[in-house]
Amino acid sequence: MNNNLLEVRGLTKSFGALLASDDIDLEVREGETHAIIGPNGAGKTTLISQLAGNLLPDRGRVRFAGEDITALSAPARSHRGFARSFQITSIYRDFTALENVMLAVQAHAGSSFRFWGSARAERALQEPARRVLEEVGLGARTGLPGGNLAHGEQRQLEVAMALATRPRLMLLDEPVAGMGAEETQRMVGLISTLKGGKTIILVEHDMDAVFSLADRVSVLVYGRIVATGTPEEIRTNAEVRRAYLGDEVAA
Repeated sequence: MNNNLLEVRGLTKSFGALLASDDIDLEVREGETHAIIGPNGAGKTTLISQLAGNLLPDRGRVRFAGEDITALSAPARSHRGFARSFQITSIYRDFTALENVMLAVQAHAGSSFRFWGSARAERALQEPARRVLEEVGLGARTGLPGGNLAHGEQRQLEVAMALATRPRLMLLDEPVAGMGAEETQRMVGLISTLKGGKTIILVEHDMDAVFSLADRVSVLVYGRIVATGTPEEIRTNAEVRRAYLGDEVAA
């Protein structure tokens, strides 16, 4: 039985002479955490942008839950269950943590951004927003402006905003980038609580985070996936080690 939530076939994207995505095939199973790793310039962000709908491929197909979504925009994919976080923190810095998540709840509901409407509407946004903030460990930070949160907390807030859209598939683009050891541990712990309940595509340079979180790993080199397997299979794959991992991971 096919339990793939996402299927990519022949995905190709060029920027002039640069072939950023080279005939990529990828399958992501329902409920798995699937990491995509590769050196700088491998095409990871280009791939994620195509999956999210921010960038359309030159060739190839993307299927989600059995539907061909290749031509759909990012907002249309969001309403089908996609949520994405970015390499660079993307929050409303002058809004409180609660207001940031309320906006995500409101956007998913499809209502307008007349944010301060009736008190009833505000409560309808506040309650789910507070629940999500508690879920990601920011329950005590609801009233702080996003710009006043620590870097790691801002990344947690991004995850909260993604969760507020009730996604089936989360695209997490380097969620521990720029974090210290304690913040990284906290984010890894948060993502681990989502495992199984959400399907996650994780793009990450931190190999400790990747190998502790991923059910399967795909290795992207020069726009091509050169290997897919369990963390242990990838860790011991000689071709992968030569192409990317080198001495970063012990045999």
